[in-house]
Amino acid sequence: MLPLDRRFLTLGIESSCDDTSVALLEGPRRVLSWKISSQIERHAAFGGVVPEYASRMHLEAILPLTCAVLAEGGVADPAKQIGLVAVTRGPGLMGSLLVGVMTAKAYAQAWNVPILGVNHLEGHIYANMVDHEDLRFPFLCMVVSGGHTEIVLVEGCGAYRMLGATQDDAAGEAFDKVAKVLGLPYPGGPVIDRLAAAGGAEAFKFPDVLQHLDGLNFSFSGLKTAAINQVNRLRQKGEEIPLEDFCASFQNTVVKTLVARLEQAVRLTGVKSVAISGGVAANSAFRRAVAEHEGWKPFLPSKMFCTDNAVMVAAAGYAAWQSGRRDDIGLAPDPALDFGEDEVVGK
Repeated sequence: MLPLDRRFLTLGIESSCDDTSVALLEGPRRVLSWKISSQIERHAAFGGVVPEYASRMHLEAILPLTCAVLAEGGVADPAKQIGLVAVTRGPGLMGSLLVGVMTAKAYAQAWNVPILGVNHLEGHIYANMVDHEDLRFPFLCMVVSGGHTEIVLVEGCGAYRMLGATQDDAAGEAFDKVAKVLGLPYPGGPVIDRLAAAGGAEAFKFPDVLQHLDGLNFSFSGLKTAAINQVNRLRQKGEEIPLEDFCASFQNTVVKTLVARLEQAVRLTGVKSVAISGGVAANSAFRRAVAEHEGWKPFLPSKMFCTDNAVMVAAAGYAAWQSGRRDDIGLAPDPALDFGEDEVVGK
């Protein structure tokens, strides 16, 4: 492990899906500047992310964001002040990733500074490292978003064991698809969360989605289908759907499923430091269930670090650089990058 240098500046770039983000990080966790350009309102009319549209908007946003971040962070001469450019290289949408990676390569060449590609999931794990200086290896991290639901044993920088993953839909995807059927605006997860606050968590019964799964894996396809079928049955009967109760019951089932897997992971590994990350980590019921659980020591990232952001990319890149990992200018985006392709993984 190389000595940590708190004066070392890392420029992070994240463009894996529909958020363009650039951040400047000093050392392992001091955020000097962070900007994000959200595309949610632009994609809402389509009910989801349109990949080609997303990549065009990344092109429009990334250079102005970089200029703003460097100015705010006090960087007048990037060639002399920036120590590393860290960029998300996958997984994600190919067009979106390409914008970020090619921009990072241009910066690295123009400034003659190193470049390092970051796995998007590793970035989410490191969002917790930025927020919690007392978080130490080993710890368990559950990454829950629109595209991912995994439990990872983090044994060290670059040393990860995937303990369980979704076999079909991710938890965030289930939230969004059920919300769409209910006629709620995109993105549906936060809307369900708000409506659930006024509903009854036991008003509707949904199936146990874990009983037929091995190990610590997940499956949300059956739960999503059961919820959609329930909505369709109520509509066919001409009954009004009590949105608050329905959302509260659905959310409660998802949260109980996630927490149950965390409980199993703690029992199997004996590791009691538990972190969560990803977009669903901003869900109020999930955060409350993890924070109040007596079976572990919880670490929750700030809500602003739950969604895709460049701070987590810079933090993961800095840690990987300090541990001796290196990339070169031939770095290429990989939309299907496996978690662990660049890391030490045991399954």
